[in-house]
Amino acid sequence: MLDASVLLPFVAAVVVIALTPGPDMTFFLGRALSSGRAAGLAAVAGAGTGLLVHTLLVALGVSALIVAAPAAFAALKIAGALYLLWLAFQAIRHGSALRLPSHAAPRSGLLGTWASGVAINVLNPKVALFFLTFLPQFVSATDPHAAAKLFLLGSIFILLGSAINLAIVLAADRFATGMRANPRVARALDWLFASIFAAFAARLLFARAH
Repeated sequence: MLDASVLLPFVAAVVVIALTPGPDMTFFLGRALSSGRAAGLAAVAGAGTGLLVHTLLVALGVSALIVAAPAAFAALKIAGALYLLWLAFQAIRHGSALRLPSHAAPRSGLLGTWASGVAINVLNPKVALFFLTFLPQFVSATDPHAAAKLFLLGSIFILLGSAINLAIVLAADRFATGMRANPRVARALDWLFASIFAAFAARLLFARAH
């Protein structure tokens, strides 16, 4: 079981990440607006499948690292904290990116759309790096159940994020119109995203310093 002190901040971070416009949201909304809700839902399912692959890799790889080289795992967490600080800085500096296509995407069928969603996350090194640095922040190097907890955290990330994305797809027209008409909302999400990640990173780095 995950402690509430770990689970609640994690869930808060996942909600903010899911609501912050980015490449995944652009893909979901683009398919939903150009090819219909079914295509949008297939895109969400594909992206979730891709994230499941990363979850399995992180759970197996990081748990093996904890056993083989605890010092290397500690270094990974510190590097991860610095990466989170970088993401926070980039969110403030560049802001969110919701660039919906101006023309309809080629129709590839629901299976093709699902496969595109899988590929977008599995083949994206930034997604792999994010999962590799984000999930371990919530697991201790001395935890004998690290692999199970990493898999559980990844599963929560996927399920909660997918639920939010499904809601966005089902209200694609209104959501896209609202985001375009209210850029300050996206900017507020950028600041919230940056604040949460900076807080995680600072807490970890401060604890390591002592």
